[in-house]
Amino acid sequence: MVPIHRFQPRVFDALRGYSRSRLLADLGAGVTVGVVALPLAMAFAIASGLTPQAGLWTAIIGGFLVALLGGTNVQIGGPAGAFIVIVYGIVDRYGVANLLIATACAGVLLFALGLLRLGSLVRFVPVSIVIGFTNGIAVLIAVSQLKDFLGLQIAKMPGNFFSQVDVMARHAGTVNPYALGLGAACLGGLFLWPRLFMSGSPVLHMAEGHTVRNFARIPAPVVALITLTALSHGMGYPVETLGTRFGGIPQSLPIFALPAFSWDTVRLLVAPTVTIALLGAIESLLCARVADQLATDPHIRKHDPNQELMAQGVANFVVPFFGGMPVTGTVARTVTNLRAGATSPVAGIVHAATIAVIVLVAAPLAMHIPLAVLAGILLHVAWNMGEWHEFGRLKHFSNHYRLLLLGTFFLTVVFDLTVAVQVGLALACVLFVRRMSELFRAEPERLPAAAGVPQLGWQLHGALFFGATTKIDPLVGAIEAAPEGVQVHLDIHDLFALDTTGLEGLEQILKTVAERGGRLTLSGAQAQPASLMERSGFNARLAAQSAAPQGPAAASAPGHGPSSGETPG
Repeated sequence: MVPIHRFQPRVFDALRGYSRSRLLADLGAGVTVGVVALPLAMAFAIASGLTPQAGLWTAIIGGFLVALLGGTNVQIGGPAGAFIVIVYGIVDRYGVANLLIATACAGVLLFALGLLRLGSLVRFVPVSIVIGFTNGIAVLIAVSQLKDFLGLQIAKMPGNFFSQVDVMARHAGTVNPYALGLGAACLGGLFLWPRLFMSGSPVLHMAEGHTVRNFARIPAPVVALITLTALSHGMGYPVETLGTRFGGIPQSLPIFALPAFSWDTVRLLVAPTVTIALLGAIESLLCARVADQLATDPHIRKHDPNQELMAQGVANFVVPFFGGMPVTGTVARTVTNLRAGATSPVAGIVHAATIAVIVLVAAPLAMHIPLAVLAGILLHVAWNMGEWHEFGRLKHFSNHYRLLLLGTFFLTVVFDLTVAVQVGLALACVLFVRRMSELFRAEPERLPAAAGVPQLGWQLHGALFFGATTKIDPLVGAIEAAPEGVQVHLDIHDLFALDTTGLEGLEQILKTVAERGGRLTLSGAQAQPASLMERSGFNARLAAQSAAPQGPAAASAPGHGPSSGETPG
């Protein structure tokens, strides 16, 4: 029977012994990360080809469900930069309605993965593939934001990298200097803001006191959004805004609506569904691991990957019914939450409530936000998202690692994430087989001399499996060239793994020894090889050969030795 994971959200354990001081810390952290999440949610949705409210509903509903049902203390769920390229491609090819269906189906798949305790399988994805597609997505995000950053007059951006570059190159003469100025000011400010208040900076040296330290706590995206929106609106800059493109955002909570559903459509959406589920699982569990590594508060326990996947599944299943986009764990907002003092999922719930309150109170003001400012924020996200230093470190790693990382990176950029991950995992398997086959070796063994009896021996090391069986051929050749009646000994105490193809290699040795009228002996079998040799009948055939008469005459006698038709069971 398949073991089922018990559905037990972390919030119930986290609230045991909950104190007033922890509540105040969680409230402060939740408000902080909610303010940070607001511009990012809108920016991610717009970059994905959706309306800004799609990102807001995702942050509110998805963030609430992930915090309430998840398996971590401090994870913040919502729309993520990693999904921009995926969602844009699905919308461009299948339409928004089918994106909603694919997201809901991905939610079911994620819940099933957690329920069946498959959360640990995500760790089997090699880190080189994760770095490759993360950097590739960062490049695609950056390229997709250049249109709004430069204020280019392009009606609709295509979905693939080369077409986007070609379209922008052909419209290079339509650059809006006001949009470029706002975007550059935003991007520069996001890089500069944290450094203004670092220890030893001139700002802190000139202006000491609590006011400056409190001001430094305001998130940089919020400062950029407020100041540059006020500047653009006050000066009347001719730039595209949320209002001019989308008519602003509604000053109300989302409405439940059922998307059109049919099984024929679901069958067409298998690839997008698997892509959303796979990326969501990887992103959320990687985010949870980062939080585990950074957490120092004793109240914060290690995450439960299966419970987290079930929570992500519920969130992704529910959010599409309110017009949202895919939900996952978000590293930047989770780290912000952690550093702001969060100790329990209450902070994630407060984060969702904060965004909802802001939408209900200040939605009309959002129509004045320049899209160039949001593009600047996303360019900053793309820069921080990429692990660019890993390219410089490639020289320290093997060719296998370089091939996986660079191959996944270029496939992500040139094709899409689905192709990149599929090819990357297939390539990882091939390279793993090759590496394991290189570890297998057969070393000649010195045997004590026996009067008139030729003897051969080898020590087998590693794993004898389908990728390494060609290394058995030299042994078979040496036995065929040996005198009649040869005695062969295989020391297999260092052979830790054997598969049926490897067993075929041992069968070939046994058969060749019998044809030479000799005897084969094995010693030191470990548990797994011993079990397979016993279950397949190899041990019985080996014992039968040992009991048979030896010598040249025995090799041609009927009924002795294994037949050529024998195969392992």
